[in-house]
Amino acid sequence: MPFQQEEAKQRIIQEYVPGRQITLAHVVASPQRSIYLKLGLDDDASGAIGIMTITPSEAVIIAADVATKAADVEIGFLDRFGGSLLFTGDVASVEASLRAVLDYFEANLHYTSVELTRS
Repeated sequence: MPFQQEEAKQRIIQEYVPGRQITLAHVVASPQRSIYLKLGLDDDASGAIGIMTITPSEAVIIAADVATKAADVEIGFLDRFGGSLLFTGDVASVEASLRAVLDYFEANLHYTSVELTRS
């Protein structure tokens, strides 16, 4: 039996290096009802869903404050350990809140952010 050569395997190590950034700002304009249920939102939750991810994760507390003061939205989920924020409201309010958070974080906290996206 001939000697077989093993393929060289490349090993990749990924590290999480927290920076000051918003990595997702998205509006789900017209979600299916099942999405609200799967997310565990209140039974009366309706309208658009705004989704954000922020690092460091504690900054979602500031984002929630800015979002709720900017427009008529309700916080559906806030994860201060993972950096996720989800809120609901009419499409215009959700977009206004997302834009207000992006603007505030860029101008006042000097965060790197992303473009607002929509589906």
